[in-house]
Amino acid sequence: MELVHGGDWAGYRARFGHDALDFSANVSPLGLPQGVADAIVAALPTADRYPDPLCRELRTALSRAEQLPEPWILCGNGAADLIYRLVWALKPRRALLPAPTFAEYAAALESVGCEVKRKTLHEADDFAVTEAFVQAVNQSIDLVFLCQPNNPTGQLASPGLVEKLLRRCEACGAILAVDECFLDFLPDADRWTAKPLLESGSLVIFKAFTKLYGMAGVRLGYCLCGDEALLEKMQAAGQPWAVSSLAQAAGVAALKETAYVDEVRALIAQQRPAMTAGLRALGLRVIDGRANYLLFRAPADLNERLRPLGTQVRSCANYPGLGPEWYRTAVRTAPENARLLEIMREVLE
Repeated sequence: MELVHGGDWAGYRARFGHDALDFSANVSPLGLPQGVADAIVAALPTADRYPDPLCRELRTALSRAEQLPEPWILCGNGAADLIYRLVWALKPRRALLPAPTFAEYAAALESVGCEVKRKTLHEADDFAVTEAFVQAVNQSIDLVFLCQPNNPTGQLASPGLVEKLLRRCEACGAILAVDECFLDFLPDADRWTAKPLLESGSLVIFKAFTKLYGMAGVRLGYCLCGDEALLEKMQAAGQPWAVSSLAQAAGVAALKETAYVDEVRALIAQQRPAMTAGLRALGLRVIDGRANYLLFRAPADLNERLRPLGTQVRSCANYPGLGPEWYRTAVRTAPENARLLEIMREVLE
């Protein structure tokens, strides 16, 4: 089977017999918070029971954290689970995506036979979403996806542009799905979030514990929406026990890890410009953006050179709108970033 995402540590281990210094997945470089690990262990005695299908305790905690009503929150097995649930609940005929963007939107849409329309983002604009994307929404579009910051470009659409896009969707009878899974890495995330627009029943926001808390293996995400009937349809669109009891306990614990979040944000804020400068010093084109990852252009065989030396980045060859010369790298700790740049310097000389 061909895998289309980064973070395939098992595939690397099977091929090389050891783990890589892996920059292909954009998760917290500080690992799982100790408080979350402790909560998972403490929840083990409940593992012989079915988990709460409504995630009551977790939704109560999320309601406090997000300052939104509990009925506006739906939890899932990672944000990807909820992306599929939204598509299965709506069964759109035609949807609009920027290109490039996260691959799972198109995969979910194609699972229900939806026609996927892509609006190409241009390198001349640093792959930013512009007014042209808003104008691409018309009466034939049922669902629009926007990733904030966009994966893999790291670009953010302004709050004004997001609101304009939402109003356009409302006028055309479309739902706008905004993916904010990477937004909380930003110290000023509150400035960029679409949450103030949730009074509109045409908006769904996806969030996840996966990235910020280093919980990719736990599988826990949630979505926010003011249309409670739509959330009920999404709940019914998949199996009832989507979130394990261990994941629910982990989520409740993660929301208490405020010092950990501050540390991660500070690390990314410090290391992202250092990593950008390091890549540019190697003569590489790096896209300016705001996220815990960077999009850059390099020789198409870069990963083939890196992997035997113990590291890998994410090839963007399978992103519509990009090609084999584009790569995405996570921003990790200073020693790890320095090691990647050292290996890249070796293979690019």
